[in-house]
Amino acid sequence: MTLVSVCNHKGGTGKTTSVIHLAAAMGMSGYRVLVVDLDPQCFLTHMLGVDEPPEACSSAMLFNGTVGLADIPVHVLARFDLIPSTPGLTRLMKRLTKPTDVYWLKESLKAGLDYDVVLFDTAAAVTVYSLNTLVASDYVLIPVTPEFQPVVGAEQTVRSSDLVRQRLNPDLADPCFLFTQVDFRKRSHRTYRQYLRGKYGDRVMRSLIRTSTAVADTQSDGSTAFDHDPRSRGARDYANATDELLRRMSVGEPGGARAGDPVQRRLDGSGIGHLRKVGS
Repeated sequence: MTLVSVCNHKGGTGKTTSVIHLAAAMGMSGYRVLVVDLDPQCFLTHMLGVDEPPEACSSAMLFNGTVGLADIPVHVLARFDLIPSTPGLTRLMKRLTKPTDVYWLKESLKAGLDYDVVLFDTAAAVTVYSLNTLVASDYVLIPVTPEFQPVVGAEQTVRSSDLVRQRLNPDLADPCFLFTQVDFRKRSHRTYRQYLRGKYGDRVMRSLIRTSTAVADTQSDGSTAFDHDPRSRGARDYANATDELLRRMSVGEPGGARAGDPVQRRLDGSGIGHLRKVGS
């Protein structure tokens, strides 16, 4: 199970949109993917058309201390599974103040399910939740629009990642950058792309996400560019970025259900729980 933290300390960089499209592309390729929304404002949850759940059925339970990932109901969507967020994370955050509170997520995942990839989406800020994802993750992906403030936020995220790797998670790989909302007509976009590539080299993904109507049309019904227009440049860009990301993370071939796979309680689109074997 490969764990990926998708973060940028600056908002508006296409972070949540990237999580949804990368997860969808991986799911279309046969990978078993789980998305965990750890943003108290629930943006990703809302974009997928999922209602805010009771706290007991949300990502807040990963910080409960008495349950593991396998005990939390997940929403089964068309191409991946989701553990939605809840505004209750804001209240919970006030209690997570001890130094050891950055390990909650890592401990919860020890009893996790056999997904191929887990993607974490967090708020655009340094919070106990973003630190938890960095402590638990194998990789960090930083979506960044090639403009001043997003680039500053991206470099702040690199420093946070480096600090976590030095002190808390030595197995965390160097973060990589994914350019988003790129407009080739803008000279400033070219300048900031050159700056990041010059400073960080091959840590900047060769694939990039151009501005796209199909991506911009992603609304609160859970649809993606792959649904609106699979031949659009947005769909092609995210497909290419997904292929490159999987290679960078050395994720093997998609896994299938095997005898003895754990069984978990999932939620269908109506919110009704049912049991289903992972990968079935």
